[in-house]
Amino acid sequence: MIRGKDMAISLLAVGTAAVAGYILRSERSRSRISRSKADLGARLVGPEDVPDDATVVDATAERLGEIPGARRALDRAVRNGARDEWEHIMLEQDGAWSVVDRVRESLPYYEDDGGAYNGVYVRYNNRIVVLDAIGWARLEEPIR
Repeated sequence: MIRGKDMAISLLAVGTAAVAGYILRSERSRSRISRSKADLGARLVGPEDVPDDATVVDATAERLGEIPGARRALDRAVRNGARDEWEHIMLEQDGAWSVVDRVRESLPYYEDDGGAYNGVYVRYNNRIVVLDAIGWARLEEPIR
């Protein structure tokens, strides 16, 4: 039979372990989120601004829909008539920077050293939107 004192010590040990596990998990989760970010930007361009050698993707393309935040960025650019500014969607989650690779590798990404915008040219109804992404990951702890 377990005595009251033994029960209290057991419960205290289990409770302490649970709290320690929660704190460690929270710390790990917080640092992971803050280490990886991606910013998807979209803006409208005129048909005359589409480079001759750029492939224009339809907004309904399945691969486009598989990229987190891409449709939201396109929708926001069209809704706000974003010709002078980029409309941004910030992703802050583990591995968010990999969105940049997905934009550049799974879609026909246009890269230019001249005056054209880099990114994926998308036909959105009767408009053309350029979608691009940048990402970063903090690989070390900040200097204190």
